[in-house]
Amino acid sequence: MIRWRTGDRVGIDVMAVYQIADAVNRFGDRYLNRVYTAAELADCAVQPSAMAASLAARFAAKEAVRKVLRSSGGLPWTGIEIRRAQWGGCEINLGAHAARLADEQGITALSVSMSHEDGVAVAIVLAQREALFEEGAVRGADDS
Repeated sequence: MIRWRTGDRVGIDVMAVYQIADAVNRFGDRYLNRVYTAAELADCAVQPSAMAASLAARFAAKEAVRKVLRSSGGLPWTGIEIRRAQWGGCEINLGAHAARLADEQGITALSVSMSHEDGVAVAIVLAQREALFEEGAVRGADDS
């Protein structure tokens, strides 16, 4: 079999920071534990003054991952984890259900970039995909 990359996907989402702050104020730990992992909460607690913005960026990233995985529901929020990486940016960790979806769709790598400023958080996720084809198979209708 021959392997080549095909059909990379991009997901993007924007979140108003005040919406996350309101949810935290209204529902407290019940909301936080439903949406974020303990590790995500620890990452965001490092700078208390920016906690709502950091949580909003992670929420946007989780939404962007859902878009990349084409999952409209049934995927728990905590099944997508956005963690601070040693190099300073963030990385995506998928739980079992999300990882299975990614595998079924040939997604081999996920990258995330997040930012927040002036009450708005944004995240973009790039998914690299590979597909398996038998030798001599036609790559696709637009490859002719």
